[in-house]
Amino acid sequence: MDMKIVIGRYEGTIYPEGDGYTGAVSLGFGPDGRRKRLKRKGRTKQDVKDKLNDAVKDLESGVRSPANYRVANAVEDWLSQGLKKVDPSTVTTLRILADKHIIPSIGKTKLMDLRADHVDEWLDGLTTKLSSRSLQGVHSILKRAIRHAQARDKVVRNVAELVTTPKGKAGRPSKALTLGEATVVLEKAKSSRLHAYVVVSLTTGIRTEEARALRWVHVVAWVEDEGAWRPVTEVGFDHERFAIYVWRSVRAHGDTKTEKSRRTLELPTPAVEALRTHHTRQAAQRLRAGGAWQDNNLVFCSPIGTPLDAANVRRAFRLITKKAGIGTNWTPRELRHSFVSIMSDSGVPLENIADLCGHSSTAVTEEVYRHQLKPVITKGAEAINAVFGAAKSA
Repeated sequence: MDMKIVIGRYEGTIYPEGDGYTGAVSLGFGPDGRRKRLKRKGRTKQDVKDKLNDAVKDLESGVRSPANYRVANAVEDWLSQGLKKVDPSTVTTLRILADKHIIPSIGKTKLMDLRADHVDEWLDGLTTKLSSRSLQGVHSILKRAIRHAQARDKVVRNVAELVTTPKGKAGRPSKALTLGEATVVLEKAKSSRLHAYVVVSLTTGIRTEEARALRWVHVVAWVEDEGAWRPVTEVGFDHERFAIYVWRSVRAHGDTKTEKSRRTLELPTPAVEALRTHHTRQAAQRLRAGGAWQDNNLVFCSPIGTPLDAANVRRAFRLITKKAGIGTNWTPRELRHSFVSIMSDSGVPLENIADLCGHSSTAVTEEVYRHQLKPVITKGAEAINAVFGAAKSA
């Protein structure tokens, strides 16, 4: 038997259908003259009425979310539509996190049914699997995906914004090569196509994304007669001084991490020798590749000239550290940490290290590389001991 209902300002009917009930409310007539109806199904009349109530509330608040629009749909829509100005590699990373930690866990939940408790429970379940930073990352994805859905009137509020990200498991702290380990790594890298990459990264401290974006036009030699820096592609390597313009990275739009990161670094002799050999080898690679070669002018690239993939660089570097006898639990970014550590151990002032690293201040250097910086708090005690020791012996 049909049951007449009134929800807000709308009239409707609930009637038996199949193994349950269907409810429909009349929304009036559309521009084409056809009657518009809102339908929901359920096992009982009360289920149907509750669903129609929720649907009408959403309708009146401007929400047009389909009844089966789920968290997975919101995440996918955000990944495909909401990141148009983001670097493709970053989108890939976000997609991997979403596919691994969001969609399998809460992806099937209808977005309109998602509650703060669900988000809390989901995040708590990841605390033994992910570091605090990774937890912040997956939580951010969910918040941004729901925000994207909100902007398109598919949900009323963002429940993920109401939840505090819990702490995850302790991540592995970055470490640095000792001078002895660095020497062995440089020796074992000679047989790797990553040799020049390792030498330049370790001896200049440039970021991995800066190294992968370095172009030959930004490797320059000092031409004494002209009193100017000129690209080695024009003047060759038959000069005394060389430098690199660290002006680009593989980040979105090709910019360095910060404005202060844009810097010119003079190259030490090991880096110059490695780049000279690398330039010759790359010319031979280009000939072998023939028409397959893609001329991106990249210093470090694949055998056909395309940009290096970060994952491939990590794998190649771990092979080098394995040969060096220090294991495989190392990443290319730790070459930069090693540079800072070696500079600090050699007595280079913190201000100079900050400039070499392209940091906006020494505070950034101290925060990021606090484990690699040689403690300077002992200097006062050493000086006092020296002074009073000298006075005592006088």
